Amino acid sequence: MAKSDNGDDAYEAELAELQLALVRYQQHAMKAGDKVLVIFEGRDAAGKDGAISRITEHMSIRATRVVALPKPTELESSQWYFQRYVPHLPSAGQVVIFNRSWYNRAGVERVMGFSSQKDQEIFLRDVPHFEEMQIESGLKLVKIWLDISRKEQGERLKERRENPLKALKTSPLDDVAQEKWADYSAARDEMLTRTHQTLSPWTCVVTDEKKVARINVMRHLIKTIAPQEIADSVDAPDSQVLFPFEIGAIAEGRLNK
Repeated sequence: MAKSDNGDDAYEAELAELQLALVRYQQHAMKAGDKVLVIFEGRDAAGKDGAISRITEHMSIRATRVVALPKPTELESSQWYFQRYVPHLPSAGQVVIFNRSWYNRAGVERVMGFSSQKDQEIFLRDVPHFEEMQIESGLKLVKIWLDISRKEQGERLKERRENPLKALKTSPLDDVAQEKWADYSAARDEMLTRTHQTLSPWTCVVTDEKKVARINVMRHLIKTIAPQEIADSVDAPDSQVLFPFEIGAIAEGRLNK
């Protein structure tokens, strides 16, 4: 497993190998017409931005898009909930990464009261079917939940507030992330339990060690979407860091409570 020490040679070497594998995959995907959608969800400061940056660093600008939608407009709020996400779905040869996604409805909207309980229930009922339709159309869907401990989240949020270079990462929602920790845990548990499906499973990642988490996310992504000759060139993810969601992960404490 890669270590998390700054400047660690083993980490940098494996990162380069994984990025090369992603470039090789994208060359294949552009010829084969693969459509890939990667969804990153997780608590605030769990490392979504860093993981996405390492994944996309050397990928094609034309064939790769990172989507991080802002708060919906008044018009969008009147539409079918999934409507504003549909235009961002990948076409043939494209890899699209959602830095947060339609799962906002089951997370921050639930915790902060931005949508009604009825809307949230409809979402949890409908989203498996929505994703199933995409998959049946030939899309490859990867859903990743980044988990972090309360202590580590607190330290990262404090660093954001104090480091002027991270000013653009701060959000008013950061202020309640720790205060509403238990509420976010309950929302996460219900969301993962009800939307983890055979066709569209969730994969969970322990992210207190940023570099270790990034390496394992990239290994998983390559193993999941790439043809065998590319997938076989990278190590399997560490099961202590990255694992498929199951109900036992909540009860056993593998997901931070």
